[in-house]
Amino acid sequence: MTALGKLFRTTTFKLTQVYLTVFALFAAFLLGYFSLNTRRLITEQITETVDAEIAGLSEQYRQGGIRRLVIVVDARARRPGSSLYLVTTFNGEALAGNVTALQPGALDNPGWTETTYRRLDETETPEHPEREHEHLALARVFQLPGGFRLLVGRDLEERERLYHIVVSAGRWSIAIVLVLGLAGGLFVTRRVLRRVDAMTETTRSIMAGDLGERLPVAGTGDEIDRLAENLNAMLERIEALMHGLKEVSDNIAHDLKTPLTRLRNRTEQALRTAKDEPEYRAALEATIEESDGLIATFNALLMIARAESGQAGDVREFDAAEIANDIGELYEPLAEEKGITLKVEAPQAAPVNGNRELVSQALANLVDNAIKYSETPEHPMNGAVAAAMPEIVVRAINDGDRILLTVSDGGPGIPEGDRSRVVERFVRLEQSRSKPGSGLGLSLASAVARLHGGELTLEDNHPGFKSVIALPRGGPVQSA
Repeated sequence: MTALGKLFRTTTFKLTQVYLTVFALFAAFLLGYFSLNTRRLITEQITETVDAEIAGLSEQYRQGGIRRLVIVVDARARRPGSSLYLVTTFNGEALAGNVTALQPGALDNPGWTETTYRRLDETETPEHPEREHEHLALARVFQLPGGFRLLVGRDLEERERLYHIVVSAGRWSIAIVLVLGLAGGLFVTRRVLRRVDAMTETTRSIMAGDLGERLPVAGTGDEIDRLAENLNAMLERIEALMHGLKEVSDNIAHDLKTPLTRLRNRTEQALRTAKDEPEYRAALEATIEESDGLIATFNALLMIARAESGQAGDVREFDAAEIANDIGELYEPLAEEKGITLKVEAPQAAPVNGNRELVSQALANLVDNAIKYSETPEHPMNGAVAAAMPEIVVRAINDGDRILLTVSDGGPGIPEGDRSRVVERFVRLEQSRSKPGSGLGLSLASAVARLHGGELTLEDNHPGFKSVIALPRGGPVQSA
């Protein structure tokens, strides 16, 4: 398709044509209405003037008869710019006036008529005999007592000239509007088409695999810019998801390779070295334990994927304070076993709308991390020195229009520069390599918070570390 053909097929050019046609028709209607009303107004003024003159001349006839009428008409006819006057007998013989020729039959019927005429002071020329000085007039024929006829009229040249001026101006105006409208339409269409072509080229690059490309934004704030901004936001989200998918694939390849290899080696070793049933049972138990860890990892990945895809599942209203208490009861024995005091502070209801299972799992991951990293050699597992036991506090707090689920501990914490990394999948800091886990706990908590319209923040506890899940506050929780 040629460039001109593509230009003519654009929606912008078609809309320009429609608007231009509508505007031209409206302008033509407006000019026609104006010219016709101007013509009508001039005609009304002429009729009022003529009626007034006929009334006056009729009064002169009643007072002085035909002689006085002839004298008055003769005097008026000699004035410059006077109206048209003619007094005739019943058989059409002129007695007074400034009109020498009328259209045949003009005097036969009383009333208004449009007729051609020649003035008395105009003469014929050899080049154009009889029609050199013919004009058009609007006249009224009035029959006087005694059979005399009186004609009074006004020349219509001024009316016709004004009408032709308006019509000519209208034609030129519409022509100029059409030309300028087409030129403006072509200009706007080409400008829009260039932007659309630029966006098309960018989309081709994106489809070719370059997800870092973004649609150009002109900065005008128009609908195309808003569309480009929304599409760019979508592309950023897609790029982040693709980047996350690549990272997940790489991390799965690296982080799951080790336990799978260890699983295979243990099984192979059992087949090669085990001599009796207890040894085979021990190998099978180790294999099951390793398999459970792998299953837990995959379950965490599936849960993160479901949360990031926006699948909240069973969404209903629940009390986050009850979740905090339940998690506290669940992990309290484990904390005591590791010499850690676990406290729950949830003094009032904390209503939240969402998936109770996902929020519970997210909070459980935070508590599990706190227990895992709060254990220190100075605080032995038997908890002999109670005064020196580390403490973990789980809170459910009403904070305006938000519900805050916090887990505070006194452990080593996370350096501020690494806090943005630890919420990514399979990311484990160097100091946590010796701890059990897959590096998915904080990633799941962050995904669940975003799914519910909230966020996960990691802060210093001075000393220690604090994880906060902020969720939008729901309606009032109905007590059972």
